[in-house]
Amino acid sequence: MKLYYSPPSPYARKPRVVALELGLELELELVAVHSLQSDYGRINPVNRIPALLADDGALVFDSRVICEYLDTTHHGGLLPVSGPEHWAVLKLQVMGDGLMDAAVPRNAERHRPPAQQNPDRLAEYERSMTQILDALEAGAAALGGLNLGVISIGCALGYLDFRYPDLPWRPGRPRLSAWYEGFAARPSMIQTRPDA
Repeated sequence: MKLYYSPPSPYARKPRVVALELGLELELELVAVHSLQSDYGRINPVNRIPALLADDGALVFDSRVICEYLDTTHHGGLLPVSGPEHWAVLKLQVMGDGLMDAAVPRNAERHRPPAQQNPDRLAEYERSMTQILDALEAGAAALGGLNLGVISIGCALGYLDFRYPDLPWRPGRPRLSAWYEGFAARPSMIQTRPDA
């Protein structure tokens, strides 16, 4: 299987973590998705990373779909099939992905020339990040075990550490911070760190 990815992307990190946790090997192909010379659109017409080329030739897009595909096709058990546990894991996954959905474009916005930055948009992204982090702190007891939800949250928090050293998220969130310290020590998280 081949994963089209970029090392800093938290979205591309998620399936890499899943693959390592499931004992799967992925061939990694670096993609310069924002380059106008890139022909990556022939792989993923949405032109976003990651994308997975499965062994049977199937192309799978979107980190959530790729993670579920890897888990389902390899009987990983990272997403319970049904019942309250299924919905609880999906809720956690939405929280992690939502944190990425605010942090990634906020990072892009703050790297625009100062005169072109939109202060309202930056504030909106920061508000979303704060709300999600506070909700994760309040619900930190639900972060036990290993599943697609906590993998998403762990990758999102790792992205904050990587891209926002000037905006610490840990103060005032001791339970979330303690959980992340343990989760970040997993070999799958260490091997996929964006700065590794």
